[in-house]
Amino acid sequence: MTEEIIIAGFGGQGVLSMGKILAYSGIMQDQEVSWMPSYGPEMRGGTANVTVIVSDERISSPVLNKFDTAIILNQQSMDKFEKSVKPGGTLLYDPNGITHHPTRKDISIYSIEAAKSSSEMGNTKIFNMIVLGGYLKVKPIVKLENVILGLKKSLPERYHKLIPLNEEAIKNGMNTVTEYVP
Repeated sequence: MTEEIIIAGFGGQGVLSMGKILAYSGIMQDQEVSWMPSYGPEMRGGTANVTVIVSDERISSPVLNKFDTAIILNQQSMDKFEKSVKPGGTLLYDPNGITHHPTRKDISIYSIEAAKSSSEMGNTKIFNMIVLGGYLKVKPIVKLENVILGLKKSLPERYHKLIPLNEEAIKNGMNTVTEYVP
């Protein structure tokens, strides 16, 4: 099993940390992983994306042009990466701020209202964990217990008290992701 993923959105949405947690989760399952971030000089508000590969086999290159899955969190990323999903692949997106919804018929498309859910849960910083939960419901490539281990590995110890909230957010995402039909 090899899963090639692009996660793309604005800086500050937790794009890079979502990819890092996914990569650490793969490591916890003894899988080969690649995590390759790409972002502009802007700290917040600029576009950011990360390519993550999780595989049972050796990864020859972290550089990809086509992806099994695209997780899209803003319109600029939708415009750039919708066409990069392999036929038969998966696109998961938060419709908040999306003006041109995906239109492809040769891929599976899922929607998750993570911005709305994180606001309802009282902490917009868990947005990315809700998205991650939705992705793991659609494509369970790593086990939840390994995601928790990945959180412990990637979060500084002073934030470990937030792990239960992050786990709740992941479960929220698993319960709220829906199939989107263009």
